[in-house]
Amino acid sequence: MNQTFNVQGMTCGHCEKAVTQAVQSLDPQAQVRIDRPAGKVDVQSTQPRDAIAKAIAEEGYEVVG
Repeated sequence: MNQTFNVQGMTCGHCEKAVTQAVQSLDPQAQVRIDRPAGKVDVQSTQPRDAIAKAIAEEGYEVVG
């Protein structure tokens, strides 16, 4: 299932890698696409939305909405 998250605080490539790794720690098969300027993270995963948002937040980024 495709899910889109609004994520604040991503400022560089390292941030993108951290968010990607956080999502893939839950679902190694997840596909993650990040549009850093727009603050959007698109995730193709079978994991619940709340679990993905929590994993991103635990990396220190704010998931909005």
